[in-house]
Amino acid sequence: MIAQALMPFSLDRLTRSALRALALAALLILAGCGVVSEATDDLATRQARAAVNQVVVNRFPGADLRPATNCIIDGATAGEILTLAGASVTGVTQNTINLVINIATRPETASCLAQNSLSQL
Repeated sequence: MIAQALMPFSLDRLTRSALRALALAALLILAGCGVVSEATDDLATRQARAAVNQVVVNRFPGADLRPATNCIIDGATAGEILTLAGASVTGVTQNTINLVINIATRPETASCLAQNSLSQL
């Protein structure tokens, strides 16, 4: 009782304040992670675009790069984006070419390519 009388705040009040501060800190950390994650996704996508552009230029001369690349990137999974991003650093290989062709021949991607007058892909 004496200890409680000497403390200006109750333990409950301090605990609640600490929990609120902890919750706020967690929200800020998670928001920061979202920004970092978004920046990482953007970087990987830019790198993947570079690899796809190389394949499109070499395999499909005359094709308009931007719409073709957009269709292929939009049709790729997150794992495929990372694989393509890696290829932009290590170099385009036959596996990269096969992956781009595989993505390009998927129904949704093929439809996107056709809508953008890229049926030669």
